[in-house]
Amino acid sequence: MTGDAPPEPFPARRRPDAGIVAAVVDALRAHFGPRLSTGHALREQHASTLTWVPSQPPDAVVFPHDTDEVRNVVKLCAEHGVPVIPFGTGSSLEGHVNAPYGGISVDLSAMNRILAVHPEDLDVVVQAGVTRKMLNEHLRDQGLFFPIDPGADASLGGMAATRASGTNAVRYGTMRDAVLALTAVLPNGDVVRTAQRARKSSAGYDLTRLLVGSEGTLGIITELTLRLSGIPEAIAAGLCPFPSIEAACDATILTIQSGLPIARIELLDEVQVRACNAYSRLALPETPLLLVEFHGSDASVREQSERFGEIADEHGGGPFRWATEAKERTRLWQARHDAYWAAMSLRPGAKAISTDVCVPISRLAECVQAAKRDILESGLVAPIVGHVGDGNFHCLLLVDPDLPEEVARATGFIDRVVGHALALEGTCSGEHGIGQKKMRYMAEEHAPATLALMRSLKRAIDPRGIMNPGKLLDL
Repeated sequence: MTGDAPPEPFPARRRPDAGIVAAVVDALRAHFGPRLSTGHALREQHASTLTWVPSQPPDAVVFPHDTDEVRNVVKLCAEHGVPVIPFGTGSSLEGHVNAPYGGISVDLSAMNRILAVHPEDLDVVVQAGVTRKMLNEHLRDQGLFFPIDPGADASLGGMAATRASGTNAVRYGTMRDAVLALTAVLPNGDVVRTAQRARKSSAGYDLTRLLVGSEGTLGIITELTLRLSGIPEAIAAGLCPFPSIEAACDATILTIQSGLPIARIELLDEVQVRACNAYSRLALPETPLLLVEFHGSDASVREQSERFGEIADEHGGGPFRWATEAKERTRLWQARHDAYWAAMSLRPGAKAISTDVCVPISRLAECVQAAKRDILESGLVAPIVGHVGDGNFHCLLLVDPDLPEEVARATGFIDRVVGHALALEGTCSGEHGIGQKKMRYMAEEHAPATLALMRSLKRAIDPRGIMNPGKLLDL
């Protein structure tokens, strides 16, 4: 092929012949027995259920125990052109686990072994089905913890696949920073390990970061080596009300620009605070709030909290209230992690449309304020929360899907908030990923040559297009 020749097209995306799928299911059943299911209820559970994305169930669900079993599933599906859809806990929000062309859902929840802890190196090796809470329970007695904490108790393989982050990202980074190496099954059934346990390497392409964030479209992650942190000597958490969204965002910006080593800084608007109060039985002031947390020594935590209090006061915030007891801190942060379910209670029977964007920290206030104005003008019920320390915020729209005009208003809002974020040199998603529902924004965010390179990578690694088809890239 010459450099000017067009690339080979992907096979037309369609459901495989029913007879072929049935043959693959029968072959898998012969090996997996009761660990393969075609039951309707289970298949529905393995499609998208948390948001308004229509459910598109797979033809069967299989529960492997190790990398070899995943490889066997993928090789069989590859031979027959049957789609493969990786599944962790199903907590993703953009239709990542749907099966628009049918196929086999590979549920990794039984792959939940912690394979090795290296406390002297601050790393751990786990199977992909281990969840973040499970890992931290295991590590607690060793004085270590895994800091990446999305709202759900997601599987670590799924967190890597969607490049998740969470409330601690401002200090500890995202899954992009936490994954040192991984093992993955490629679409042809080959098994690759992307790196060793060393903290850095200059040996070849960075395949780890190619697969982190690939949303299951390039392979199935089966094992991970993860960076750990020591449990801080002292932790101080608190909350601070502000007179407006603008004031809370401006205080956040100054906190980050001052170099204050804050571990968590979370924004809740007054609508979300009201929902959290009702759902989690709290008595927070129903005004825009920042929830903050500092990690370090007793002296450093005290100094950092005093400086933050001064910054908050400069922007009209206060009083600054501390949660000093571990139980009180846990309750406060659990309420933040339950924000999705709390918001859902504001409008029983509605469907949730959760969207997020991320902008440079200096443009945060502008972007959040624009979103807030748009929500009010559109007449939508849409609480705002955000990991604002890194410029990332979320809007959860509560919509009646049976009202086309309301759905249109919600869709228009998402288009506008994404468009505004991109105009501010931000991104259409800071942590939810692309999945099915944000594919239409990829061409707005990325230049044609960039998208062409992504498609070339997909074509080279998955020429038959079987790995989580219909996600991330329009092919």
